[in-house]
Amino acid sequence: MFATSLKNLIATLCGVALCLPLAAQAGGVTYQDGDKYLKIGGRIQMQYHHDDPDGAYATDEMFFRRLRPYIEGSIHKDWLGKFQWDMGKAEDDNELAIKDAYVQYKGIKGMKVTVGNANFPFSRELLTSSKTQQLVERTFVGDHNYGTPDRQPGVHVTGAALEKKFEYAVSLASACIDPDAKKLDFDTPVNRNDDFNEGWILGGRVEFHPLGQVKKAQGDFKREFKFSVGAGAFAWNNDDDNSSHTVAGVDDSKGKKPDVDSVTGLELSAALRGFGLSVDAEYNRFSAETVDGAVTSGIYKQGETDLTNYALEGGFMVIPSRLELVAGYQVQDADGYAEKWNRTSIGANWFIKKQDIKLQLSYRMGENLKGKDGNDADELFVQTQYVF
Repeated sequence: MFATSLKNLIATLCGVALCLPLAAQAGGVTYQDGDKYLKIGGRIQMQYHHDDPDGAYATDEMFFRRLRPYIEGSIHKDWLGKFQWDMGKAEDDNELAIKDAYVQYKGIKGMKVTVGNANFPFSRELLTSSKTQQLVERTFVGDHNYGTPDRQPGVHVTGAALEKKFEYAVSLASACIDPDAKKLDFDTPVNRNDDFNEGWILGGRVEFHPLGQVKKAQGDFKREFKFSVGAGAFAWNNDDDNSSHTVAGVDDSKGKKPDVDSVTGLELSAALRGFGLSVDAEYNRFSAETVDGAVTSGIYKQGETDLTNYALEGGFMVIPSRLELVAGYQVQDADGYAEKWNRTSIGANWFIKKQDIKLQLSYRMGENLKGKDGNDADELFVQTQYVF
């Protein structure tokens, strides 16, 4: 029933759009009539993944990593609405997941006010769209499984000054965390599981571009030398609405599902573009505490952890706007780890129509997975992308 209703909705919107004149064909197809417009677009990412752990059998699979359409539109000047959903593979299974779902006001010069489910302003890599990543999969610093907040429902204010050389963002939102000792997984309450810890998150970031704005997209197509530096921070606190695994200070899950009490995060990042070279560097640090102070499992030691991530990734256009060779190195450490978790990646990107149509290959060598000494694995990712 839901699939039929969704299909009818899309068909109706497309029918309305065809009655309006075509205005643009970049970043989605836009139909415009004065201040009124309707934009329809999406991305299709099909991926092959081969996983070869030491001392175990190799496995592989092919699937749609993201199958993500969106609709954006406006019927009033300075106001717009957007919703986007994903029908690709989630971490555990295929499911329909809400992504962007918000109303935005742009009537204040140099500022946007967004109300709804949108990206929380933390981590340059997370704020870089999956459409424009150099490596097939994000590194630790941009992964919501390891401390970086994902899209969250709330109030988000973004702005720019000095001809966009200075950018800022502030958000107050509701956010949930998976009570899993092996990770620090932020998720949106829109798609959360019943056992996720609920709470409020407040944070923001600033970014400075001395030579002009450096957009989040990775890969240097314009070959103009620019660089930027950024910083961000946030604080999340459990509002005690859902701490189902800890009762009266006793952890009923035997360390497997510890409820999280509080998290603070810090981001330092930088980016460089020019002469065909594109480099991004980022350091994140998260301090988290569990409701039960005795939890020693996964990333936690006696109910606390300092989880640190840093990553350096870059690429060079050996054939301008056509072929890019890429490499990356990332490290994660936590109080509960015996050894640091390291990943080294190499790969290449073949651009058929720049970022809209491309083929990506990444080979990732992992050491001490999840902090366990000698727990190593190599992975191959091959991904096709079509954006419209």
